[in-house]
Amino acid sequence: MTRILIAEDEPGIALGLEDDLKMEGYDVELTDNGLAAARLATESAYDLIILDVMLPGKDGFEVCRQLRRLGLQTPILMLTAKAQESEKVMGLELGADDYVTKPFGTRELRARIKALLRRGTHSPEHETYVFGEIEVDFSRGELRNGGVPVELTPIEFKLIGLFIRSRGRILTREQLLAGAWGEETYASDRVVDNHIVNLRRKIEPDPANPRYLRNLRGLGYRFDG
Repeated sequence: MTRILIAEDEPGIALGLEDDLKMEGYDVELTDNGLAAARLATESAYDLIILDVMLPGKDGFEVCRQLRRLGLQTPILMLTAKAQESEKVMGLELGADDYVTKPFGTRELRARIKALLRRGTHSPEHETYVFGEIEVDFSRGELRNGGVPVELTPIEFKLIGLFIRSRGRILTREQLLAGAWGEETYASDRVVDNHIVNLRRKIEPDPANPRYLRNLRGLGYRFDG
């Protein structure tokens, strides 16, 4: 499911956007604070971020600047109550992908969101996925931790790709075996567990207390990056 983060401090607009986008089938998360928006955007994976310019804690411009400096390539749509051209230019120069001025029509906003999601899906920039200190470059088949290349086995790279594509969802050991080893594999569930242990050593700040690759007893694993 497509995930959208909305950072908007006007409750009427925020709740209206949430209801409308959920009806469109999107998974929506709300925050009314710029500091929280920056934290959520770097700790979790979203397909689109909607940022109001005037946010408490840290304004939308600063949030956008911070995320782009960290290398986050998620499409950003900015909202503003002002129609000044200078603000639009500033937002776009900081890395925003589009701009909508309040008040806006829901049909226009939906169209802009769909356009950004299509663009993000096909953009070469989105062959790189970032979470925490980890950067996964799918086009080069590389993983970097804090900018330092980390050697992964082919199976480990397939596993991290599976987890990223299924972020937030539980994957059973059978699904991981089929996705990384192939449908006809004779590998056992224990092999999956061993590879997860090794992968955690390479991506987790504290492998003994995993933050990204969570084990849900009796169910499987979930990636929360």
